[in-house]
Amino acid sequence: MDQVHVYNGMPAKHLGTEGWAKPWSGPNGGACVEALRLNDGRIALRQSTDPDGPALIYTHHEMERFIQGAKAGAADFLLSRPDPNLTTSAGTAPERRAA
Repeated sequence: MDQVHVYNGMPAKHLGTEGWAKPWSGPNGGACVEALRLNDGRIALRQSTDPDGPALIYTHHEMERFIQGAKAGAADFLLSRPDPNLTTSAGTAPERRAA
C-alpha cells in the first residue's frame, strides 16, 4: 500500500488484501462490512461481497464519533422496520402486492 493516493470511493482493491477485518459479521451469509486501519490512522470500509468495489474512507475522529453515537442509540432509528402500510408513490404495500 506504499505510495497509494487514498481517497473516498477509491477501488478497495488498491488498498491491498491484507488486514481487512469483519468486526460486524453475523449470520447473514457472509455479506458484511469489512474494515481496514490505514497507516495514517484513517479507516477504510468496504462491502465483503464486493472486495474490489469502492472503499469509504473515514478519519479516526469520524469513526470514533460514529461508534460512540451508535453505542448511545443515536442510530437506533435505522433498526426499526418501516410500516408496510405506509403509502409511497407506488401506493401502500397491500396495493403494490395486489397489482
